[in-house]
Amino acid sequence: MSAVIEQAAADPHWLERLNPQQRLAATWGAVDEQGNFAAGPLLVIAGAGTGKTSTLAHRVAHLVMAGVDPARILLLTFSRRAAQEMTRRAERLVAQALAERSGAGRAVTVRLPWAGTFHGIGARLLRHYAPRLGLDPGFSILDRGDAADLLDVIRHECGFSNERRRFPRKDACLAIYSYRVNTGWPLERVLDEHYPWCREWAEQLQKLFRGYVERKQTHSVLDYDDLLLWWHAAVQEPAIAREIGERFDHVLVDEYQDTNALQARILLAIKPDGGGVTAVGDDAQSIYRFRAADVGNILSFPEHFEPPARRVTLEANYRSVQTVLDAANALIAEGSRQYPKTLRADRVAAKGVLPRLATVLDDRAQAEYVIREVLEAREAGVALRRQAVLFRSSHHSDVLEVQLLRANIPFVKYGGLKFLESAHVKDLLAVLRWADNSRNGIAAFRALQLMGGVGPRSAQRCLEHLAAAAPAPAAAHLEGATPPRGPFAALASFAAPAASGEEWQGFAQLMTALADPATPWPGQVAQVRNWYQPLLERRYDDAGVRAADLDMLANISGQFASRERFLTELTLDPPQASGDLAGDPLRDEDYLILSTVHSAKGQEWDAVYVLNVADGNFPNEFAAGNPAAIEEERRLLYVAITRARDRLHLIEPLRYYVTHQPRLGAAYVHGARSRFLTPAVLGCFETIAPLADDPDEQQGASSGGPLDVAATMRDMW
Repeated sequence: MSAVIEQAAADPHWLERLNPQQRLAATWGAVDEQGNFAAGPLLVIAGAGTGKTSTLAHRVAHLVMAGVDPARILLLTFSRRAAQEMTRRAERLVAQALAERSGAGRAVTVRLPWAGTFHGIGARLLRHYAPRLGLDPGFSILDRGDAADLLDVIRHECGFSNERRRFPRKDACLAIYSYRVNTGWPLERVLDEHYPWCREWAEQLQKLFRGYVERKQTHSVLDYDDLLLWWHAAVQEPAIAREIGERFDHVLVDEYQDTNALQARILLAIKPDGGGVTAVGDDAQSIYRFRAADVGNILSFPEHFEPPARRVTLEANYRSVQTVLDAANALIAEGSRQYPKTLRADRVAAKGVLPRLATVLDDRAQAEYVIREVLEAREAGVALRRQAVLFRSSHHSDVLEVQLLRANIPFVKYGGLKFLESAHVKDLLAVLRWADNSRNGIAAFRALQLMGGVGPRSAQRCLEHLAAAAPAPAAAHLEGATPPRGPFAALASFAAPAASGEEWQGFAQLMTALADPATPWPGQVAQVRNWYQPLLERRYDDAGVRAADLDMLANISGQFASRERFLTELTLDPPQASGDLAGDPLRDEDYLILSTVHSAKGQEWDAVYVLNVADGNFPNEFAAGNPAAIEEERRLLYVAITRARDRLHLIEPLRYYVTHQPRLGAAYVHGARSRFLTPAVLGCFETIAPLADDPDEQQGASSGGPLDVAATMRDMW
């Protein structure tokens, strides 16, 4: 088998579909003196639509074909779905290479056991090294909602909810904490640069966050940010960093422009010489600064090594027509520090029509323009689902959504409530999380209060009852001692409120069964789901709709090897909606896509309409005065433009109406042309001003002769 692999690796036919730059990136490295495939650090700058995923998959396949053990390849992505797609592609490519060499198709399985998100891989490594880090290997992971709720509890306990001056709410506190952790900045700098209205609360926030950390440790839980923070702390110990680094011969990082300070430091700690490291990304698409992503990581990557990392730039674009790329190139060329690149269309199609900059009167006229163009494109053969309306902020599409409904145009909007934020899903997962970690007081509080008559005080009494009934750790080892019972055995003896009725005994039996190691994992979600059904019907009016979500969870739970893996993966890489678990639902024969630009990254459509391209939106008003923020706003518009394959429309309203009800009639402000639309960029667009009715002139002039209103005014006196 190894001889076949070596011969197939030397055969270039399976790499012929790649262009020269892609092929250079995919095959970077050589066999060393020991006969192992080795490579120095590599940075692949993959412009929008240049086949980044294909290139990375070919590199994984090339490593496997060169004899690298797949178990010694670490692939870090930003979503579990991306890791799965990369694995599938690599498997197909290896199978193709083997088939070409042997002359017949061969069944081949390529497992990349260390392919996943930074947070997912971090969770696995932390469980392995937990005893050396003073961490409970059975720790639970809080999702964002639970983390915010825990912060809110401590916020109230500290008395900050009773301040006479406005103290930040739980979500703002969590955002400050998260940004502080992921950037490594002092709290004062985070407040000064991003939350100036919270400066006066620096001392109180410090106390709040310390209490939050202590409470998490008491409950043996980690939040989303802790997975990186603890991993980073672990690799500060040279022995652990060396052990983790020696586990992997090659480390590949996708979307490197989206890494934060912790992620970059972790990578450099486990591979300080850059051996086997491949970073892939595009500095021009770094748009997650609000999540603490640092574009400086990709810009400074080569200089961390000696000699500097090899840089390969992919510029052949397989998505858009050249006219769209000309606009994108002109826009990004005016940015500050960057890796220079000029995207070139590889499509055989015609050069394409010029993108359009449409100036309209207001948001109503903007909606009318979009609907007219969308329907015209549909009649020309472009399906609604191949068209997308993009916007800077979710509320920018409000007026358009109303007009779409009136025009009978179905649409799907990406944004809003996430699947795991739904109350019924959080209810079911709380039960499983408590069963998985009996010290998880956050999950326990939610699970206990599902039953009638059980409130916070009853839940607290129950937890105290369980703690008192738990045997001392040493008692289990005494000769003749009664074998220790499960952590939930005392639930049955708790004096539950009378309103809980028979529910309590059923709950006690359920928790005891779930905590029993002899209970097999398959079927546990269905078991909880069946117990929860009567509560679901009592708590929610739309129980039938919500039940379908829980059925979906029960079905997909079989894809995971254990309860811990199910809960971890669902928390770290949650579906955005239940449809993500089952595929796209049949909403209509066709539907238009509405999306924020951030959510649209990685997508493409035949026709793209970008709303509100004016100063205050592109760039956002909150970026004013901050050069780094302005540059990210430029990159955000660049991402929006490069989503279009054939047709691109930027729309700039002249008026923006204020949202309050003015006393003297409609009030509005005039929009200013986006500072990004410089003469060089405008030269790439067709500029039009569609006719639209001015609401101030809708009545028009009346028929008949002129009225002498002035005389009437004089006659009043």
